[in-house]
Amino acid sequence: MELSSNEKRRLKTKYGEWAIITGASSGIGLELATQLASAGFNLVINSRHLDKLQEVERFLKSLSSIEIKIVVTDVSEIEGIETIIRATQGLNVGLLVASAGFGTSGNFIDSSLHTEINMLKVNCEALLCLTHYYSQQFVQQKRGGIILMSSMVAFQGTPFSANYAATKAYVQTLAEALSVELKPHGVDVLAAAPGPVASGFSQRANMIMSMSLTPKQVGVPILKALGRKTTVLPGILTKILVYSLRTVPRWGKVKIMEKVMGGMTSHQRP
Repeated sequence: MELSSNEKRRLKTKYGEWAIITGASSGIGLELATQLASAGFNLVINSRHLDKLQEVERFLKSLSSIEIKIVVTDVSEIEGIETIIRATQGLNVGLLVASAGFGTSGNFIDSSLHTEINMLKVNCEALLCLTHYYSQQFVQQKRGGIILMSSMVAFQGTPFSANYAATKAYVQTLAEALSVELKPHGVDVLAAAPGPVASGFSQRANMIMSMSLTPKQVGVPILKALGRKTTVLPGILTKILVYSLRTVPRWGKVKIMEKVMGGMTSHQRP
């Protein structure tokens, strides 16, 4: 799936010329970087892995004659956030894609507290810091776009992925509110809430996911929704899963998600 020429022009005109993408070395972050490169955006790409980012740089430059800045840093540390901000000083940044994130699964009481706190820092604190800084910059320049990675699990409590779903509920509600606050200033905010996506996420979360979407199936719908919607549910599977639960009371959604997540994580529980 590729962006149309009209969509490329719309995105570049409205949000160019530089885009920042955290978590750009794999998964949805890499796909969004690829699509934005094809639209002519210069990119600031971030992850913890220099070798992977260098591979991404070579790949993207083979597609388009754009400028790329690599920022190798861990966004779970405040120094990592400051490094990204320093690296973008003087650049005409018009788009922030906060794609860095990871998940955990299984029984909450059996989880590592250190890992759960680290996930909170990456999925919520880092996203908050970057969104706060760049939204101020975008308001001053009277234009900009912000894509925050939510999830289909953001809309109800999710047993066996309790803290991960809670982090995504934070992202979802933040994006919904900021889309209203920042719209009058010419700044668009989008919550992207995909369902299961085949990437490195499932391995790190220790989950077995069936019927997964690919990053290519969700990247273009996310970018097409920016500036047009507050929340996008990319992929037919995601829409089916979320829309089918809309008339179910919240307690019922939790019970359904218990069965869904229970099947994905049963391999790790006695």
